[in-house]
Amino acid sequence: MKRTLFVIVVMTMYSMVCDAQKASSNIIPAPVEFEQYGYGFTIDRNTKIIVNVTGNEMQVAEYLHGILDTLFGGIKPIVAKRDNPKYSMANSIIFILTGERKLGKEGYELDIQRDRIMIAANENAGFFYGVQSLLQYYGISPNGEFSYLIKARNQSDTTLKLVSSTEAGCKIADYPHFAYRGKHLDVCRHFFTVEEVKAYLDLLAYHKINTFHWHLTDDQGWRIEIKKYPLLTQIASCRDQTMIGHYRDYKKDEPLRFDGKRYCAFYTQEQIKDVVKYAAERYITVIPEIEMPGHSCAVLEAYPQYSCRKGGIKAEGRWGVFDDVLCCNDSTIRFMEDILAEVCELFPGKYIHIGGDECPKTRWKECPVCQATKQKQGCKDEHELQSYFIRTIEKFLNSKGKSVIGWDEILEGGVTGTATIMSWRGVNGGIAAAKAGNDAIMTPEEFMYFNWYQADPKTEPLAFGGLTPLEKVYNYNPVPQGLTSEEQKHIIGLQANTWTEYITDFSNLIYMDYPRVAALAEIGWGKNSTYEQFLLSVERLKPLYKKYMEIK
Repeated sequence: MKRTLFVIVVMTMYSMVCDAQKASSNIIPAPVEFEQYGYGFTIDRNTKIIVNVTGNEMQVAEYLHGILDTLFGGIKPIVAKRDNPKYSMANSIIFILTGERKLGKEGYELDIQRDRIMIAANENAGFFYGVQSLLQYYGISPNGEFSYLIKARNQSDTTLKLVSSTEAGCKIADYPHFAYRGKHLDVCRHFFTVEEVKAYLDLLAYHKINTFHWHLTDDQGWRIEIKKYPLLTQIASCRDQTMIGHYRDYKKDEPLRFDGKRYCAFYTQEQIKDVVKYAAERYITVIPEIEMPGHSCAVLEAYPQYSCRKGGIKAEGRWGVFDDVLCCNDSTIRFMEDILAEVCELFPGKYIHIGGDECPKTRWKECPVCQATKQKQGCKDEHELQSYFIRTIEKFLNSKGKSVIGWDEILEGGVTGTATIMSWRGVNGGIAAAKAGNDAIMTPEEFMYFNWYQADPKTEPLAFGGLTPLEKVYNYNPVPQGLTSEEQKHIIGLQANTWTEYITDFSNLIYMDYPRVAALAEIGWGKNSTYEQFLLSVERLKPLYKKYMEIK
C-alpha cells in the first residue's frame, strides 16, 4: 500500500449525536463552541497549506505539513500568502493570525468549509491546538503514520481508496479553562525509553495537555545524568533486584520475594535536551522532579556522606516509604544545589518540582547533625526543619529564575508565599494553599492517580490499589468548595499522576492512562460535553489508543 495513494474522503459520521443543546464534536477535549455544517472538505495529497504571513503560524504549519506528508507522501510545499497574493485558496488549509481576545494564548478558531479549512489564533499554542482538533476530526494519528478512522473499501485494489468516517464541516471557537493541564510519569520504579517518552508526549499533546511532570529520582533509581556527580548514574541509577507481586499478596510475616535481576537505566543530558525540545515543539512544558529530602535511598547509596547514617543504604527494590532520607545540614543542601544548577540548565520552563512528600523524621530525630541544624535555625520540630530545607532550596532556585512546586507536605511547618502546592492527599492541601495565597495544582489521589484500578481488580492487570473508573475522573471538579472568588484564582489547574511500581512496560502504561487522560483533558479544558457525548468520542479514539499500546 503506497501512502501517495491515500485519500481521506469526508462521509457521514453516523455515530455523531445531538442533545437538545448542541451536537457532539467528537473532539477531546470538546470545544467551547461547535457548529456543524451539512457539507465537508476532503484532505488529500493535493491539499495545500497556506500561511497568511510568515510569522507565528509558520512553525505550526510546518508541523502539520510534516504530519500530512507522512500520511500521504509528497504533499505540496507550504505557501506564504504574503509572497503569493494571487495564489488560489481552494483545496487549502489556511493559517490566519487573529486578534480575538477571548481566544487568549491557547485558543483557536477552526472553520472546515466546503473547499478549504481556516485555522485562526493569536499565538503559536492556539494554532497548535487548532491543528490537534483538525487531526482528531479527520482521525489522523499524532505522528501522521496512520488514520484510525480509515477503512479500506477493497483490500485487493492497488489504487486503494481510504475513507474516513467524518463527513460534515464545522465551525469551532475554543479556548481552555485552566492554564495548567498536567500529566505526571514516574520513570524511577520502571523506566521508559526516549522513544517511548516521545510517543507519550504525542498523545498528551493530542489531548491538549500542556505540562509533562517527569518524576526522575526516587528510592528505586536515579534517572538523570549529573556531570558533577557521576556516581549518580554509575551507582544510583541501579537497584539490585525488584520485589515480586503486591504487598497484599503476602501473608503476615511472609518474606518478600525478589526477581534477582539488576535494574539500571538513566537519561543522558543530551537525551534530556532532546525530549525537552520535542515537548516544546508540541507546546508542552517539561517539569522535572528531583525528590528531597525523602525518597532518596538511591542517591544515598552513591553518596552516603549525605545521609544521617553515613553508609549501609542501598537503592530500594521494594516499594514504599523508607526512613533513610537526606541529612539536613549545609553540606547536603550545597550538594542538592549543585545538582539543581545542572537541572535548571536542562529545563527552560518556569518550574522545578522538589518533591517534599513522605519524608519520615526518624533519622533526623536520632541525628546529632540534624538536631544541631534544628537548634541553629530555631525550628521547634522536625516539620519546621523540613520547611527550612525546602525554603533554602527554594531561595536557590529563585536565584536561578525558577519557581518551586512541591507536594502538599511542604505546607507542614510553614512555606513561603511563592511555592506552588501540588495537592495529592485529598483537596485540603489545595484549600490551605489557596487560602494562604499560594498557587495550587489539584491532583488528589482518589481522582487523579491513574496507577489505581480503573475497573474490577479481578479483571484488570496488577495495580497499586484503589479504584478510579473513567466516570469518576470525568466528574471531578478541581475547584474545591468553600473558597472565595479570589482564592479560587489560586487553583491554577490540575494534574493526573501515574506511579509505575506495577507498570512494567509501555503497553501497560498506555492501558492504565487511557482513556482516563481523555477525561483529564476534558476537565482541564472546561468540560464542554456531556458524559454520554464524551463516551462516544472515547469510543472513536479507542483504535488510536490500541495502536499506541503496540509501540515497542
